[in-house]
Amino acid sequence: MEEQELRFNSKTIHGGQAPDKGYGAVMPPIYQTSTYAQRSPGEHLGYAYSRSANPTRSALEKAVASLEGGAHGLAFGSGLAAVDAVMKLLRPGDGVICTNDLYGGSYRLFTQIFEKYGIVFHFMDMQDLDQVAQHIGENTKMLWIETPTNPMMNILDLKGLARLAGEHGLLMAVDNTFATPYLQRPLELGADIVMHSATKYLGGHSDLVAGALVVKDGNLADQLYFIQNASGAICGPMDSFLALRGIKTLHVRMERHCQNAEAIAHFLQGHRAIEKVYWPGLPQHPNHHIAKQQMGGFGGMLSFLPKRGGRAAALGFLERLRVFTLAESLGGVESLAGHPATMTHASIPKKTRERLGVTEGLVRLSVGIEDVNDLIEDLDRAL
Repeated sequence: MEEQELRFNSKTIHGGQAPDKGYGAVMPPIYQTSTYAQRSPGEHLGYAYSRSANPTRSALEKAVASLEGGAHGLAFGSGLAAVDAVMKLLRPGDGVICTNDLYGGSYRLFTQIFEKYGIVFHFMDMQDLDQVAQHIGENTKMLWIETPTNPMMNILDLKGLARLAGEHGLLMAVDNTFATPYLQRPLELGADIVMHSATKYLGGHSDLVAGALVVKDGNLADQLYFIQNASGAICGPMDSFLALRGIKTLHVRMERHCQNAEAIAHFLQGHRAIEKVYWPGLPQHPNHHIAKQQMGGFGGMLSFLPKRGGRAAALGFLERLRVFTLAESLGGVESLAGHPATMTHASIPKKTRERLGVTEGLVRLSVGIEDVNDLIEDLDRAL
């Protein structure tokens, strides 16, 4: 069957995939090898050294590219390794306009690594397109976007931002980790680069660390491949295999993640101990209308703020959970809970965090695929 005939739920299983040519294996084998025999110097079967390419990694790259509607995929050792490669497209003096509410690891990489090499980062509220336009200068080369944002769940208008990027000749890169290609495909909305921490929903089982980039443009793909090969931050064959396995069930997992998160968002919104719930599926969410337009669902991530108690209330709640696990990361089949100010966003200065809403009382939930009644009972007991 031609791949363009496949709908998304079939692409998770068949997209970019074919039985192994050697013995017809349905799942791509784990090619646990560093090097490959050559007939004569430079004459090989497409693979010479596994930093440059590995058949298991190639299978993952094709699969992720298929899901995102891209032409080229690259798999990295982590999501931050993928972000690092994108930033290496830039030169000293180049400017990047970034979401101000973004993953703490990305903020740390930008401010503590790449600023030392002369890259200039402007962090701003990218919900305001006029403000973004006003900050585009002669040296601006890239827009770096998260949507939904981490952890405040803001939704950014990808079509509007892509229009600005096109008018000014900027690259537009989108961290699509929270939404996944099941809910949102940024390349179809005008982005140039899509990034994933494949550790999260793509892998889906909290048993691997990996990252991915997807692009449509062949020249851009060549530049990123050169950076990947030269820098060496590649995804290993075992993690590639595990990510491929996870992708096979992405559609069914995301369906349940979204269903459970919706029930929990409404439960929390009605709870006497909760001041505010951040989930784009709620009609009260300020970007709900944009989420409805550009997403196929509202995702399994949400944050909330207790009415009283601040940090003490948040930590006490987290310590009392029994079904939710207090842990870093997100996007696995199991439900996780975290304290962004202490965990995922600790590298962002406190004043900056709190200005964005990442206060000491904020709690972030990654809603898993357990029975939703068990999850609600656990939250209610802990509250």
